[in-house]
Amino acid sequence: MRVAVLAWTAQRLGGIEAYLSLVLPAMARAGLDLAFWYEHHETGERQPIDLPSETPLFSAAELGAAGAIQRLRDWKPDVLYVHGLHDTSAERDLLRIAPAVQFVHTYIGTCVSGTKTHTRPGMIACDRQFGAACLAYYFPRGCGGNSPSTMWNLYREQSRRLALLREYRAVLTHSAHMQSELDRHGVRSTVVPFPVTSTPGPNDYRGGAALNLLFAGRMDALKGGAFLLDALPDVQRQLGRPLRLTMAGDGRDRREWGERARTIQAANSNIEVTFPGWRTADQLDVLMARTDLLVVPSVWPEPFGSVGPTAAQHGVPAAAFAVGGIPQWLREGVNGHLAPGHPPSASALAKAIVSCVQDPHHYAALCSGARKVGASFTMDRHLPELMRIFKQVA
Repeated sequence: MRVAVLAWTAQRLGGIEAYLSLVLPAMARAGLDLAFWYEHHETGERQPIDLPSETPLFSAAELGAAGAIQRLRDWKPDVLYVHGLHDTSAERDLLRIAPAVQFVHTYIGTCVSGTKTHTRPGMIACDRQFGAACLAYYFPRGCGGNSPSTMWNLYREQSRRLALLREYRAVLTHSAHMQSELDRHGVRSTVVPFPVTSTPGPNDYRGGAALNLLFAGRMDALKGGAFLLDALPDVQRQLGRPLRLTMAGDGRDRREWGERARTIQAANSNIEVTFPGWRTADQLDVLMARTDLLVVPSVWPEPFGSVGPTAAQHGVPAAAFAVGGIPQWLREGVNGHLAPGHPPSASALAKAIVSCVQDPHHYAALCSGARKVGASFTMDRHLPELMRIFKQVA
């Protein structure tokens, strides 16, 4: 079977591309004949997606959208496997080539801004159904910027995306939360087991005098790093232990978070915060091996949050706000603890962190639970479902 995988970029910029780096080699090993079509080439030093050797590449950035579409048409795929395209006009033309399956990773077609979050009067997840009424909330609730034309353009774009979603032969997603979101927008979807792959190593740091916390992700307000930093003094006071927080990643709020961290450290010599920047998958494995607890302080409703299952495969429990798809993998009292997310607060997050690590016996049980949870997010569970759906739509 010939399967063409379609994506926005051929470089590893985030969770979608990390998934593609895992699934493309697995699809090739399963005997599929693959091609890769993409829209954009990002400048910089980001790693390319791991593509099987001799995979045909069709780049709209190099050939133009029409040229790349024609090259793909000439290749004659049996199925298209689509991930977050940006150009809706090109996507509509692509859907005429072959039956298509879309994996919905984010809130495409279900939110004007795509964040599903209000920022006024404070950060809180939005549970509205997408529609014209959203325009009345866009400015009062801080759903985006301050430009009426931008608001209208985003609304029209998301309306087109929702219409396109309804044209797919199959729509897949990774959490019951996202399935529910799609269902109430008239898009029938299937939840498939989502794969993450890590290389767990020995954890020689666990149980030491200092508590090693890890944040890993994009650094912007939606990811809640400010809540985590503000929670540190409360956590340190309750536990009476030194804290070491590693904030791995980058983004527009890194400087602000760094200044906040320096202020907190100046007031408490038992708190240490480091910012090592973006980490590759292998480097993240090393960080996981030095971590006692992952903290996922996202205040937007994460569609899934694959860093959690990755940590679980290392036997690392997690604390997080109970928003979006996070409860799909963070099972209260099994591999960590959840804090209320409506609204989020630093004190509630501190309580969840302390609940994970305060009692050594309970913490050991959470580590064991994390390994069991992590074992369910494997390619061995994901790929057979994917192959079944490809055969069905082809």
